[in-house]
Amino acid sequence: MTRTGGYSLTPPLPAELQVEVTGSCNLRCRMCLVRYAPAVGRAEGALSYEDFRDLVDGLPELTRLTLQGLGEPLLAPHLLDMVRHATTRGVEVGFNTNGVLLDRRWARDLVAAGTGWVHVSLDGATAATYEDVRHGGAFEPRPGQFDRVVANLRALLAERAAAGAARPVVKLVFVAMRRNIAELPDLVALAADLGVDELWVQNLSHSFSDTDPAGQYAAIRRYAARESLETDPALFRGSFDAAAAVAAARGVPLRLPRLAEHVPADPDRPGCTWPWQSAYVTHRGEVQPCCMVMGSDRATLGRLGAGSFADIWHGEAYRAFRAGLRDHRPADVCRGCAMYRGVF
Repeated sequence: MTRTGGYSLTPPLPAELQVEVTGSCNLRCRMCLVRYAPAVGRAEGALSYEDFRDLVDGLPELTRLTLQGLGEPLLAPHLLDMVRHATTRGVEVGFNTNGVLLDRRWARDLVAAGTGWVHVSLDGATAATYEDVRHGGAFEPRPGQFDRVVANLRALLAERAAAGAARPVVKLVFVAMRRNIAELPDLVALAADLGVDELWVQNLSHSFSDTDPAGQYAAIRRYAARESLETDPALFRGSFDAAAAVAAARGVPLRLPRLAEHVPADPDRPGCTWPWQSAYVTHRGEVQPCCMVMGSDRATLGRLGAGSFADIWHGEAYRAFRAGLRDHRPADVCRGCAMYRGVF
């Protein structure tokens, strides 16, 4: 594709979609915007099943659906109905969860519903490190939470095996930070012991460098600056190399991110193609180009109710946003994005 001949500013409706089925969460993790924003109640944060169906049924070419956002999907009151509706349509559907609520009943229901993937966040190989990152609702470590999540993972894998199923694909997701990176090799070993399908390691998703240093994103911006591995990549390369060695020895599929910013080789390809392929819809109906934006006041391109998804997708705001990416003049919010900079 060339900059002039490809990447149309009005592409076909997407085959992929990410929907925040709830804005409510049971944790207050250090690296998540939920910690630094007003709490969202379970009732007010829920996307209605009717709005969900209207949205996905309006996308006839939809093949992949991710049911997650800033909230914890297992708090969504209609999650199983949403999964079943998607699978009935032949859409592959899954989500990321913190795993705290993922008990055996949830595991059995998700397997039976045909869930395509369940990714579970585990940001440490020990209780002390994990619980220091993933605080409870009182902004404090919750003793026993690490063991609970590990037990829930075992139950999910056991229910999948008991059903003789290959799905859901179960991955561990590790957000690499200065405070937990030393435990990555041990986490690979734990992943092997559990028998998960893959361990996905990612950097912090955004630097928030586009925001006012003294504004509403000040706290998470400071946290990202302190914890980012990009500040001294050489210091953390050893942990990545050690993790890769354990993964090779134990047969664990391991995905590692880059530690230094990467410039795509093709200058005619946009720095990010997400706005041509997918979209992110919040529980309030705000349509954004991706989930990496984090914050409805940043790059909201339309709102459902004021117009259809198709109207928004082909509207002027979306076209202008795509034009900036296509012509390497991205919106400021993209410049601090780990995916745009090639280090996610």
